[in-house]
Amino acid sequence: MPPCDFVPEKYKSYPYERMQKIREQNIAPSLRMYYKKPLLLHQGHMQWLFDYEGRRYLDLFAGIVTVSVGHCHPKVTMATQKQLARLWHTTNIYMHPSIHEYAEKLTSLLPDPLKVVYLTNSGSEANDLAMFMARLHTRYFDIISFRGAYHGASPYTLGLTSLGPYKHGVANGFGCTTTMLPDVFRGPWGGSFCRDSPVQTVRKCSCPEGVCHAKDQYIEQFKDTLNTSVPKTVAGFIAEPIQGVNGAVQYPRNFLKEAYQLIRERGGICIADEVQTGFGRTGSHFWGFQTHDVVPDIVTLAKGIGNGFPMAAVVTTKEIADSLAQNLHFNTFGGSPLACVVGAAVLDAIEEDGLQKNSEDVGTYMLLELAKLRDKFKIVGDVRGKGLMIGVEMVTDKDSRCPLPAEEVDQIWEDCKDMGVLIGRGGLYSQTFRIKPPMCITKKDVDFAVEVFRTALQRHMERAAAK
Repeated sequence: MPPCDFVPEKYKSYPYERMQKIREQNIAPSLRMYYKKPLLLHQGHMQWLFDYEGRRYLDLFAGIVTVSVGHCHPKVTMATQKQLARLWHTTNIYMHPSIHEYAEKLTSLLPDPLKVVYLTNSGSEANDLAMFMARLHTRYFDIISFRGAYHGASPYTLGLTSLGPYKHGVANGFGCTTTMLPDVFRGPWGGSFCRDSPVQTVRKCSCPEGVCHAKDQYIEQFKDTLNTSVPKTVAGFIAEPIQGVNGAVQYPRNFLKEAYQLIRERGGICIADEVQTGFGRTGSHFWGFQTHDVVPDIVTLAKGIGNGFPMAAVVTTKEIADSLAQNLHFNTFGGSPLACVVGAAVLDAIEEDGLQKNSEDVGTYMLLELAKLRDKFKIVGDVRGKGLMIGVEMVTDKDSRCPLPAEEVDQIWEDCKDMGVLIGRGGLYSQTFRIKPPMCITKKDVDFAVEVFRTALQRHMERAAAK
């Protein structure tokens, strides 16, 4: 494990067993925990987390892709503390400096005509509002999303979310239609050069340069959805530039560009869900949609926007924003003085610490190192992603691409944790490891993490051979 000179404070709260009892009795059981023995975390510092016993972990999941610049980043912490002593909250019917300063700073990073921001508190809330604005502006109702998408768990956004474990047995999704996910690894079509990533699939193709048969086939499926499942006019289409919860799934190059054109031909609005991909995480660009050479009509932001502070945003055009102004729409906490100061400090830290470039350099290095493990172990089916938005999909074998059984993935996951590395899970079958760390990690951290993952894979193979 790479050295760290930070010394955590001594843990002084309840014993572990009492925490477990409170969890069982007083905290909603729908808030599930990871690992056989759940972690009791006490303190964080940049890419590191410390448990109640002082044990250190390399955090490769960043609070579910939320800690963008590092746990308790000193610049963000200092700015927050100063604002706490000045003004926490006031209704946004009054002016205060930080919302205006932040709105100007944030929108300066987006292309024209995306220059109007509405601040909210969470990604679900942002996507909920984006749906509402699309319907108000177009006066149409139907919205399309990808299968495998996650856009929130509110009753409204659940219609866009297309992952079975998040679906409850109540009516939702009226006016929401899903279409085939253009997944070049698990889907029916995919080849050797489909995606914008340093690592391609192991699938082969004979496409000449500049041609992607897989993309063409998936576009035909998209057209089929438009021709069979929705009216001739639609309110919009929402997509993550890279799917997050589904395991860093990437689409073929130019797919989104063609899909946006098809939606706009039907009067619809194109929404980019940047909740996980935004703020430099993909490395080559500040926003994930830029990697697809498109400009959306609405962009939703959350998670990394506040480095763990609860805030989110919807950025759109003046014309679309005006549609919401025909009647009252109010948000108590969105755009609070404290939130805006946090958001501005995060943007400063990304720029001053060079975190977009770090995401590109360290992320590319990690992808290439993980690809070596894919080539060595038959159960590593795919390594994919861009920058520090990475997925490693586990399979029984590369030919069938059948998901590795959950109990086997569980053991690899547990072994990584026991060796000091925390990673996430995703995919329809929870078969994909999600690696989306704070953007401050180093190549030495990557070397440690890859060696831990290699050891966990080797242990799995030894267990399988002993059966």
